[in-house]
Amino acid sequence: MTIMAVVAAVSVNAQVYVGGGVGVANASDDNDDVTVFKFVPEVGYTFNDDWAAGIAFGWEGSTKGGAKTISVSPYARFTVVKGKVVSAFIDGGIGYEHTYNAGFDIDEFSVGLKPGVAVNLSDNVSFVTHIGFIGYNNEKNNKTNTKLNTWGVDLDGRNIVFGLYYNF
Repeated sequence: MTIMAVVAAVSVNAQVYVGGGVGVANASDDNDDVTVFKFVPEVGYTFNDDWAAGIAFGWEGSTKGGAKTISVSPYARFTVVKGKVVSAFIDGGIGYEHTYNAGFDIDEFSVGLKPGVAVNLSDNVSFVTHIGFIGYNNEKNNKTNTKLNTWGVDLDGRNIVFGLYYNF
């Protein structure tokens, strides 16, 4: 009965959210014109005002046979500041990416923190942004068997991700 009471208490305050981000970029030079597409759906579960957990899946590709990337990133989210309209949070998680084709065969693992901000546009829709990454990253080129290990903080303006969430 205790387990049922805990499940019922968590379920009353819980809500599921879905969302993610999409991206399109075009790169051209004198010889070529390539469009890159990125699709990152996400699903999560809000346990209470402070905690949530989710997972993002990603796919990135291009119009001209370039490299393709698949990714998966589970995380736990702690809300640091909760306002009626704006909230600040930190996602702690792990990530895996595999890049292939066009001469690429790279595996990348990461573990760290991603600070972010959520703006509630309505009761059900939120605009969310992640600003940077703090943690560890391991990249292995499977063709050359070389590895790159990186520790650090990356909070510059080139590492910002935007998305929309729908809260049920």
